[in-house]
Amino acid sequence: MSIERIKESLRQVAQHFAEHPQDALSQDRPATSVLESGLRCRAEGPNGTVLVSDMPAPVGGTGSAPSPGWLLRAALANCDATLIAMRAAQLGIVLTHLEVAVGSESDDRGLLGLSDSVPPGPLSVSVVVRIAAEGASPDQLHELVRWAEKHSPVSDAVRRAVPVTTQVTVQ
Repeated sequence: MSIERIKESLRQVAQHFAEHPQDALSQDRPATSVLESGLRCRAEGPNGTVLVSDMPAPVGGTGSAPSPGWLLRAALANCDATLIAMRAAQLGIVLTHLEVAVGSESDDRGLLGLSDSVPPGPLSVSVVVRIAAEGASPDQLHELVRWAEKHSPVSDAVRRAVPVTTQVTVQ
């Protein structure tokens, strides 16, 4: 899709939501995961979307697919890259290179429940953005990335404590 088409699409949706703010609130489509075998899970979503995860062999999986933790990092990398590209289009900045790498540091004792003082999730997350654009200054590109990270839904979910509810149905 061209930068002009992205810019126009974003302008139209922003104008619609400004005029009809009630339309901006929605229930996100659920991802439903089913255990296939061992630790391999298959999540299904809208339009036949499928995502498979597995754990590495040292914790009992077969390593046949990425771990859920890697998928979280990939979701953050893709979301930040998407938001950077969207904002660049809004500003008329033509990106010539964009790469977002997300890493994390974890302590697997938390995952295994070996210590209540160790969280099961990442201890820290790092985002590295490599970006280039025609005619844009380094300051403009830094501001573009700051704006995108501030508005990235996945980045927000990782950075902010989000209320989670769990309902269990025993069959």
